[in-house]
Amino acid sequence: MKSTMKKMTCRALVVSLLALSFQTANAGMIGADRAANTAPVDRGMVLSVLDRADTVAQLQAQGIDPAMARARVAAMTDEEVQAMAQDIQTAPAGAMSAWGWVAVVLIAAAIWYYAFRK
Repeated sequence: MKSTMKKMTCRALVVSLLALSFQTANAGMIGADRAANTAPVDRGMVLSVLDRADTVAQLQAQGIDPAMARARVAAMTDEEVQAMAQDIQTAPAGAMSAWGWVAVVLIAAAIWYYAFRK
């Protein structure tokens, strides 16, 4: 019984690794106007986040001067600002994402299964 379950689990893992490991990539050309206009928009978005009252309070609680933080953002390269803006846009708002909860539940189920089975 145990070896059959192990074989089925191994087969399922091998199939999932083979099926899910291949990704396709798409490439395309964008215009110069579109590429040039993203940096000021992203820089403005990051600076607007730094202007919020709760962000200023958190910076001051960490001992960081908000004016110095704005100066550092102004000195960043366009790639750094774009990466920071993307992180701000994709970060969960104070909570765990749905896939995070799924992972927690699966790990808890696996621990319960292996710890309390007889």
